[in-house]
This record gives sequence, C-alpha cells and structure tokens, in this order.
Amino acid sequence: MGLRNLILFKVLVLCSLITSGVYSQQQHKLNQRWIKERRGVEKTTVLLNNEQGTIPLKDLAGNRIVSVGFDSRLSPVFDRVLNFHARVASVGGKEYLDKSGRMEDLSYDLKFYNTVILQVSADQLRDSQVLDFIRDNQKSKTIIVAAFGDRKVLARLNDLQVPVIWSSGYSAESVDYVAQAIFGGLPLLAKLPIDVSERYRKGAGFQTEVTRLTYTVPEELGIKAEDLQKPVDEIIAEAIAQRATPSAVLMVIKDGKVIMNQAFGSHTYEGTQPTKTTDIYDLASVTKITATTAAVMRLFEEKKLNLDTPVSAYIPKAWSTNKRNIPVRQVMLHEAGFIPFIPFFKDIKPEDFRRDSSAAYPIAASQNYYFRKDFFKNVMWPLMLNSALRDTGKYVYSDLSMYFMKEIVEGISAEHMEDYVQQNFYKPLGMQRAGYHPLYRFPKEQIVPTEVDTLFRNTLLQGYVHDPGASMVGGVSGHAGLFGSAYDLAIFYQMLLNGGTYGGVRYFKPETVEMFSSKQSRTSRRGLGFDRSDAKTEYPSKLASANTFGHTGYTGIRLWVDKDVNLIYILLTNRVHPVTSNKLNDLNISSRLMDTIYNVISEVK
Repeated sequence: MGLRNLILFKVLVLCSLITSGVYSQQQHKLNQRWIKERRGVEKTTVLLNNEQGTIPLKDLAGNRIVSVGFDSRLSPVFDRVLNFHARVASVGGKEYLDKSGRMEDLSYDLKFYNTVILQVSADQLRDSQVLDFIRDNQKSKTIIVAAFGDRKVLARLNDLQVPVIWSSGYSAESVDYVAQAIFGGLPLLAKLPIDVSERYRKGAGFQTEVTRLTYTVPEELGIKAEDLQKPVDEIIAEAIAQRATPSAVLMVIKDGKVIMNQAFGSHTYEGTQPTKTTDIYDLASVTKITATTAAVMRLFEEKKLNLDTPVSAYIPKAWSTNKRNIPVRQVMLHEAGFIPFIPFFKDIKPEDFRRDSSAAYPIAASQNYYFRKDFFKNVMWPLMLNSALRDTGKYVYSDLSMYFMKEIVEGISAEHMEDYVQQNFYKPLGMQRAGYHPLYRFPKEQIVPTEVDTLFRNTLLQGYVHDPGASMVGGVSGHAGLFGSAYDLAIFYQMLLNGGTYGGVRYFKPETVEMFSSKQSRTSRRGLGFDRSDAKTEYPSKLASANTFGHTGYTGIRLWVDKDVNLIYILLTNRVHPVTSNKLNDLNISSRLMDTIYNVISEVK
C-alpha cells in the first residue's frame, strides 16, 4: 500500500471512529490504540506565540474562518474536525505553491475571511513563499499556523507574531488533535523539549484548557465500544424495520466528551438518501427551550423581564382580556390555564391564502402556499387573546404559552425572535445549522423531510415547519419552527450543563441555568420552560436522575440533560414521515436507548 493510500486509509479509520457506529471484535483494540496515540500527540504538541490568547478561538460570531491545507494528504481530516466546532471553509494551498507567483492570488482569494488557519508540513515551512504569505497577511488577518514535523523548522518562524501550534508527528491522530485544540476541544499542555532558536527555548509553550466539546471514542471513558454500539444498533434497527421512523441521529455526550455520534437509516423509507450526522431536522417543541426559553433567560438576567409581572404589562393587547393578571411565571410553567392548542387551520378562508407569493401574500407556509399579510395579527392573535382559560394554576401543557412568550420577547428586545437567538446564541456558540427558515441557508437535500401534510398544505414538508400553527406565522414561532442538527443541540446543552459557559464565553449565570432547569412547580415536574424527569412514570428513562431536564418534539426529537452524571442524550428522528406514527413511543425506543446508555456508563469504574 502506497503512502498516500495508507494515509487515506487512516483518514477513513479516524472518521469512522468519530462518527460511525461500525463495531467488531477489533474495534475496542483500535480505539484503545487511537487513545494511546492521541495521548502521545498531547505530549508533543506545543503552542507558541499565544500572548494574546488567540488560541483557543473564542469569538465565532461574524468570524469568517478558512483552512488552507498546503499538504493535501491529511487536509480532509483536519478540515472535517475543524467543522465539528465551527463553520470553516477549505482551500487547497498546494496548487498555489506549485505555480510561481500564485501566492498573491491566494491572498486575493482569502480577502473575505478574517481568520486563516494554515496546515503546513515542516518542508513547506522551508519555502519562503509560505513565510512571505504569513508576513503579508498577519497585519490584516488572524493567522494560525498548524505545523507538523521536524521541530528545527520553527527557527524559520522567529520573526512571526502569529500563534503556532507545532506537533512533532504528521498523522491522522496529530491533525485531529491540533484541529480540536484550535477551538478548545482538547488542551495544549506540552513545552518544547530542547532549544530550537533564541526565541523558542526549551520549556517554551502556552497551555490551554478544554472549553468546548471533545470528540472521541468510548474507550477514553473506559467504555468498550461494542457494549454501547451493539444494543444501540439493535434498538434503532428495530425502530426502522417497524417503520417507527425512517431515519435517526443519536449523539451521546458524557463529561463533555462526544462518545457516540451516529446516523441511521435514510431520509425516507425508499432509502435513496442515507442519513448523515450533519443532517438538519425539524426540532418541533424543542424550539420552546432552545429558542424561546433561552431568550427569556437572557432578558431575565438583564432585568428586562420579571417572572412575576402579569403578561399584560408586556403585551398591551392582553390588558382587556382574561389574560390580564396572569404572571409570566405561570405561562412558563404551563399553569396559566391556556387551552392546549387552537386548530387555526379550520379558520382558513379562501381569501386568506394564495398559491403564489406577493406583497399581499408574503407568509410562506410551504412551497405554493402563502398566507396574507397580517394573518397572525388579524386572525390568529385575536383567537389566542380571547381564548378561554381553564384550570388556572394547574399544569396543562399548551402551545399557546410560547406564542405569548414570543410576543413578550420581541416586545422587550425590539428584535424578531429568529434574529435575537441567532445573534445572542447560535452564531457565537458555533451552532452552524440551528435557526428558523433553513431553506434560506441550506440546500433542501440537507434537511430531513417530515410529514405529507393533508390538513391544508397538501404537500410533503421538507424545510418548512411541520407544525400547522407555526407555518401560518411564516415558520417562526415560540413553540415550533426551529431546525438544527445534533451538533447544534450538543453545543447549546453542553453550555447549559457547564453552568452557562462555552468556548470561554459566558452566556448565562450558573444560578439562572439552575433556576430555570430545576423543578419550579408545585403541581408538576416542570421547570421554567424546561420539561423534567419523573421517577414515578420512569420518564424519560427509569435510570434518569431527578436532576434531568430537557424536552421532546412532536416530529420525533428527544433531548435530555442529566446533571447528576454529566450526560447529554440527543435523538433526532422524523417519525412523522410520511404520516405520523406513534410506533416510536409504542416500541419505547427512546427510553430503551437511554436505559442502555445509563447501564453502560454505570459500569465504568
């Protein structure tokens, strides 16, 4: 096997270790060897020139990042791992080096990026063109050099001010380590073992801490891969065979380490498009906690929103209704007495929609179905404001609660909900795919389809929100409308599990996270916005601790965080495709998966 083929083989092995579920008798040994080799890389990877604290990268909002691979052999691994943490474009640098005078073209082609990560071998650092490129661009851009190979070449970098991460080896393990370390997924701890130059002396090296998720294999936590993988495969294979869902993505995070991240099945039962871990799902009611509750938490911390103030103080139109004296806290606990939902689609009149969009009909519920302007304001909102109240003070789960909270958030912040959560959370956190209106930002093929709607849209829904009410307001609501990947949810809920910090940035105070996610009701298991575990009903798992919070989504989404064991469980499915099925619940798929995960991690000593 030639060198290039050998490297490509290792690339495939690396990618399967991180994101695939293939297991065999050899997998455990492969994973153990992987961990051993990566620990060796940790001891020989040094961070230099980090006086400004550039590494690990912190500010991802508005930071346009590109990776330039001057050595193409392992660039696919390096770039793949970078993209676990943030959206990073890829440019092949070797073609610029191969032609004289082309480095100026490289600078031109990178003009719209403000952070450039250079992956280079020792031999390439001996090329004056590469050094000149760094010198020319370090004045206007953040340049990060990821160098691999002979340490003696560091002497050629004496006059550079940019951060340099040097690793002695050039392997799948070393590029994985460096790529994760750039974003804080792994620590940089080593020092130079000998003098390299007057500037880079023995003992030189900056140290960093882990600030983001680490992508690894179960063996790092003392778990045998097959013990986790085999039962998971069997349970999800049963779900697909029984047509409980055509697709699934399962992510398991323990102690801040992603030990499983796997895609199953296909987007549809026809099996023409295999599921990927990067696929985008309709998150349904998980919107309630990942968008609306997060916005409420931020406004609460800023003292712009008081939980014990009546909703009418924030929604003037509620002043003359039966909602006048209901405090925000009761709305967040689903104890306001709201009816569970209103079937708005029954109130659609022919003049309310058109098959083509226009200035008068701009609200897209799906392709070829557009509501008239102000349909929410003139039809839906009055129905909610004047709806009956029942059993105020008792727990009745209601979508209306988050319609109201969206109006409150937008009224206080003076921003649209989709913009507020993007700017305050998703972009700075590095949640690349999370957001409303996914078709505005991603190809349709990356979005998993949901139901063939027969209520009023009469079409397959793909990229348009499944929830009928959310679709009538153009896909942006407080109770539904958010789309995202498992990666996005992992980042957001690791931030909450960390007590409000991620990537070296604080998003919430620990006491705010604790308050909203802990039990706050006298009549139910609920927190403020968040659902919680219930030991009596063994929900969501008979092994979940009393400190478990999260939510489910109608489309087949399960998201749970167990604070007692530092566990995050994410299951994404499209169980409503092509028509809504209850088999996911009937087969107890999610609870069985969670039970399996708890059993495996409990055996770790």
